[in-house]
Amino acid sequence: MEIIIQKTAEEGSAVGGRIVAKLIQHKPTAVLGLATGSTPLKLYREMIKWHKEQGLDFSQVTTFNLDEYVGLSADHYASYSRFMNENLFDELNVPTQNIHIPNGLPENLAEHCAAYEREMVDAGGLDLQVLGIGSDGHLGFNEPTSSFASRTRIKTLDQQTVEDNQRFFKEGEEVPRHVITMGLGTIMEARTCLLFAFGEGKADAVAEMVEGSVSAMMPASVLQFHRDARIILDEAAASKLKKADYYKWVYSNKPEWQQY
Repeated sequence: MEIIIQKTAEEGSAVGGRIVAKLIQHKPTAVLGLATGSTPLKLYREMIKWHKEQGLDFSQVTTFNLDEYVGLSADHYASYSRFMNENLFDELNVPTQNIHIPNGLPENLAEHCAAYEREMVDAGGLDLQVLGIGSDGHLGFNEPTSSFASRTRIKTLDQQTVEDNQRFFKEGEEVPRHVITMGLGTIMEARTCLLFAFGEGKADAVAEMVEGSVSAMMPASVLQFHRDARIILDEAAASKLKKADYYKWVYSNKPEWQQY
């Protein structure tokens, strides 16, 4: 793991934006795994800035999203398909046929999940996977006890995740209890994992993920085994790391060719 601590979420997201931009400049046909929720929004604004102000070309990029709610149509106000269009794709030149988001209303869930896995393989695999971390340590919707070998599948949400996501739904509307999510095994096959965590509310999960034991009870801890996992934090999210000063020292002393 490489731990990158910045003062603010904005500064951390700017680092992430440079990492994504560098990848696409080096490999215009990059395959990106994308996440939803409030955490990656600032990263997506950085990507849009790179496109509009620096001319970063996304016309050959392919994307796969981590997850989607089962039972929501693509045009539902709380669907991840709509979220991605409104917060990223409407502002970039990624071809529509290159955008892949799980279908929340498939005819056959198992077949759809298997096909999603095949599509990622056919695209050449994920070059970079954007991630957040849940307050209980989940990645995507891989809740505690998820298998480290799991693939894209249907998953039942933990009560805490349902409560955390209630803010994205209208008052009185229930959060779906089931989702389609990439598995931890799928995520681990990405060549680079780029995880963002901001705010004091993520500090406990971050500390356990980075410095705790690897355990299925803390799904994000599997990233300790990833060959290129970059963890971007603000000061608040990093506040419970025992080795925070060391991580800062390492990052500030990177050789020029390793800098972002």
